[in-house]
Amino acid sequence: MSVKQQVIEILAQQAVLEPSDVTLDSTLEQLGIDSLGLVECIFAIEEAFDIQVPFNANDPTEGDFDISSVARIIAGVETLVAEQS
Repeated sequence: MSVKQQVIEILAQQAVLEPSDVTLDSTLEQLGIDSLGLVECIFAIEEAFDIQVPFNANDPTEGDFDISSVARIIAGVETLVAEQS
């Protein structure tokens, strides 16, 4: 399964949606994922890919990890996975 598919599945599960309902342009807000849900998504992503996401739960807009859309999250995870190998 690709990084893209796994990230979409994690986000869909958190949002209680079908993966097909999650588009690359979707924002977390559009998916109905709140700040607690976001933290749970980050934990799930870290566990699934065995990476550390540079994410500050107290200020999600700070830091290098862009959470502005599904596509940005996927790109960030792909970068972290590539850096690790």
